[in-house]
Amino acid sequence: MAFAAKILGTGSAFPQRRLTNDELAHQIAAGGVETNDRWIRERTGIRERRITDTGNSAETNSSLGTQAARNALAMAKKSAADIDQIIYATCTPDTIIPSTACWLQQKLGADRAWAMDINAACSGFVYGVVTGEQFIKSGHARTVLVVGAEVLSQFVNWTDRTSCILFGDGAGAAVLERVSDDSPGRILSSHLLSNGSLNGLFLIPAGGSKLEVTPERFHQNLHKIQMNGREIFKVAVRTLVECATRVLEQNQMTVADLDWFVPHQANIRIIEAVADRLNYPMDRVLVNVDRFGNTSAATIPTVLDGALRDGRIEPGQTVLFDAFGAGLTAGSVLLRW
Repeated sequence: MAFAAKILGTGSAFPQRRLTNDELAHQIAAGGVETNDRWIRERTGIRERRITDTGNSAETNSSLGTQAARNALAMAKKSAADIDQIIYATCTPDTIIPSTACWLQQKLGADRAWAMDINAACSGFVYGVVTGEQFIKSGHARTVLVVGAEVLSQFVNWTDRTSCILFGDGAGAAVLERVSDDSPGRILSSHLLSNGSLNGLFLIPAGGSKLEVTPERFHQNLHKIQMNGREIFKVAVRTLVECATRVLEQNQMTVADLDWFVPHQANIRIIEAVADRLNYPMDRVLVNVDRFGNTSAATIPTVLDGALRDGRIEPGQTVLFDAFGAGLTAGSVLLRW
């Protein structure tokens, strides 16, 4: 029997603290950097984001991931004992060793599962879904938990107004289950790509084995996010359009066949530019960047979870995930709900 994968349930979790644009502008003004709510909204579409309390053990990366996973398991009517495999997508792990997936496994009590992290930055959840799907299709797994979670506030340079306004913290999760390959609700196809020659567009230079965080490098903020926003915008729009087009072509479909488009929530201007190039209506694009900012690997699962819980996504509808991230990484997933 040939297998396919289906998303049975989703979940999300966010820190309690809301940081509005006005509060952020006041916060960074103390460091001599000027910005305001209007400037941020016009360039990003973001009005607030969630920020982790580092002193709260319930708001670590793995703790947020655990909350999101429990919510996803409840929707899927599954328990931790049902999980065969945990795939944890993050570029802001609790620790370099052990993996955040193992921290989550312990907190969740998923003793039967094997667990691993993947780092594809903002494309992480899409990469995780495709990876889980392949283990299911091969017969190696029946139930796979995919988590995308980030605590980006710990890696933001709060004196760089071009980047610090963009990011927030949060976690999203999905439970993938084995179904027959002719099931009406299933993942239809995917398209992944990477381009390492663009690695300098978005990076954290220090903190890995290549460059230790010394006091000098700390003061230079080399352990914080550095990005070339202008170039990222151009590359992101082009790449998202390419990935969406490719995965639709694989199924002899066009954007007219889509019920919902779920892009990475990097910036509303990028989302609008992609929708415009695809000639796809914005009222069928799922968006939560205004309330949560860019949560990297968590953006697609959290906006998806919101749309499932409020009833916008219905059985039988066709949905397209589309992401890009540092690396450069990118990918799309087409599925029928």
